[in-house]
Amino acid sequence: MDVNDLKEWMTLENIYDLINEYRSLGPLPGILLPMLEAFLPFLPLVVFVLANANAFGLWLGFLVSWIGSCAGALLVFWLVRKYGQGRFLQFIQRHRQVRRLMDWVDRHGFGPLFIMLCFPFTPSAMVNVVAGLSHISPLQYGLAVLAGKMVMVFSISFVGYDLASLIHKPVRTVIVLTVIFLLWFVGKRIEARLNNSVKRDNG
Repeated sequence: MDVNDLKEWMTLENIYDLINEYRSLGPLPGILLPMLEAFLPFLPLVVFVLANANAFGLWLGFLVSWIGSCAGALLVFWLVRKYGQGRFLQFIQRHRQVRRLMDWVDRHGFGPLFIMLCFPFTPSAMVNVVAGLSHISPLQYGLAVLAGKMVMVFSISFVGYDLASLIHKPVRTVIVLTVIFLLWFVGKRIEARLNNSVKRDNG
């Protein structure tokens, strides 16, 4: 199974069935899936969060997804921070745009990282790597991850935990689609503004 086949297989129904198949392991599969997404960013985090919300209920599903997503992000950050001088990561650091982002994170710290991590369509894998290569303190980044992903994961869980109602209540369907679109749109606007700010700061 190649990457494209894997992406096609990872539908909400299949992930929901997978979590239920390993129900005897408790919330562990629901934690591991969003945790894995931090290392393999092509995996659908939104689908994992929705599946957890439907499998475990709104609050437990949110907690399971939040723990997994935060654990994955912090582990990537720690690995990059610890082994950031390796040959592969040195190559990344020499990339001009990455250097600009690293310098920008060093200067602006918690606030913008928190905002970026609030949105499900932010490339969080790149954020984790750049933060690990920067000089931001682990405490600052940890707080940004915990707070930002709390907002993001709860938003997805809340709008999607009762998917059956999306069929029977068209008004709710419209609201959910509108919220998802707004999250995507605002996230993209913030990302574009941050990129422009990086370019201005670095001349």
